[in-house]
Amino acid sequence: MRIAVIDCGTNTFNLLVVELQNSSFKRIYTSKIPVKLGEGGINNKVIHDIPFKRGVDALVKFKNELNKLAVVEIYAFATSAIRDAENGIDFKKEVLIQSGIEINIIDGNKEAELIYKGNKLAMDLGTGPSLIMDIGGGSTEFIIGNKEHILWKKSYRLGAARMLEKFNPSDPISEKQIQEIYAYLNEELNEIKPLIDQYKPVELIGSSGAFDSVVEMIHGQLGGEKFEKEKTEYNVDLKNYNKIAEMVVQSTLAQRKIMKGLVEMRVDMMVVSCLLINFTLQTFNLQKMRVSTYSLKEGALHEIIENKGI
Repeated sequence: MRIAVIDCGTNTFNLLVVELQNSSFKRIYTSKIPVKLGEGGINNKVIHDIPFKRGVDALVKFKNELNKLAVVEIYAFATSAIRDAENGIDFKKEVLIQSGIEINIIDGNKEAELIYKGNKLAMDLGTGPSLIMDIGGGSTEFIIGNKEHILWKKSYRLGAARMLEKFNPSDPISEKQIQEIYAYLNEELNEIKPLIDQYKPVELIGSSGAFDSVVEMIHGQLGGEKFEKEKTEYNVDLKNYNKIAEMVVQSTLAQRKIMKGLVEMRVDMMVVSCLLINFTLQTFNLQKMRVSTYSLKEGALHEIIENKGI
């Protein structure tokens, strides 16, 4: 039995097709399409006409692929850009008309829960709590948890696309703008500090997305471990991460376009993503980082399998 999970994110629509095998699954096909749904309107709670069409077209394209692959069931999940937009329901309706795909618009708590489940599937979270971080285009999720359960979770409207539109940094970003962003993050994430003191997470776990690019850039720019699709977990040397982050933050857009390991869809948002990671590592005094290549779609898949009782 083949099923598909689609993560309709703010920047990218991700497709995962698997074949269910007992209580596990085998990957059959993956695809991603950059849609940038928040372009020009994410902070005004609207999906403008051009990104609206890009998003619908992406799902029509996915549906054509799924028909060829004889997929039996499709599960699509929408996150920050669609749930926050005043015309998010209109987008959902248009997708259903044009592709036949029914989108499930989930709230931030559910998004964080599925991200946790995906990370738990990718790696051994251990008994000591970890701080899991997922940087999206519209929101960033923080979860404190271990291999047993979630201790705390929250979704913040601090996605890379949202931050980029809010601060509109120069090229390259100025030191003053960096400090403005850090001050904003300090205010927005202030409530996490006592939770860090309470739970004492032993590491930062970066969930897919921009963190995948960190691993790929450490390989491409510094000769680190190669990013393999089959591998679900990477240990990141913080010295190497800091070199990459410094390189990214000091760069121009033109320079980032030719950086080895940085995919085109993240070129414009990688500076803000690195600032989010830098702030998290420094403010919460985390001395270790791992990267999980699994995130929401794998977590959703795990939940679907559980619910089916396979």
